[in-house]
Amino acid sequence: MNSGLSSLALLAGSLPGLVLLSLGQTVVVVCVCFDMIRALSVPRSHRRYVATTVFTTLVWPSIVISGVSALIYAASGTWLNVAGGVFVMVMMIFRWRHGGDEDNWWKGKGKKLATWFRNQTASRTVTAPAAA
Repeated sequence: MNSGLSSLALLAGSLPGLVLLSLGQTVVVVCVCFDMIRALSVPRSHRRYVATTVFTTLVWPSIVISGVSALIYAASGTWLNVAGGVFVMVMMIFRWRHGGDEDNWWKGKGKKLATWFRNQTASRTVTAPAAA
């Protein structure tokens, strides 16, 4: 086993590692629950809007957490847990990519954030006061 993977497996077995893994799995469960709410809600309703916003916000951290968990399970040699972690990760990617074109808080924010960032980093010209 690679020394990095063995240290990762040792970290996962320690108390701080177990707490981090538990918090990460909690984020994954919350993401999947909001995906279920999104799937069962009436289209164009406030409930679906909120569920889609929370799902879109949590899907990237959940994918990373599932990948790291699968890597930790692979380092530990528990292959059934590796298969489960990879399945959850692929399912979240599929639901995120094929969820449809739904309205959420993040829709259109990319252009607004880019404009704000451009305005914040633009060089400001300061005019010198006129000499009397």
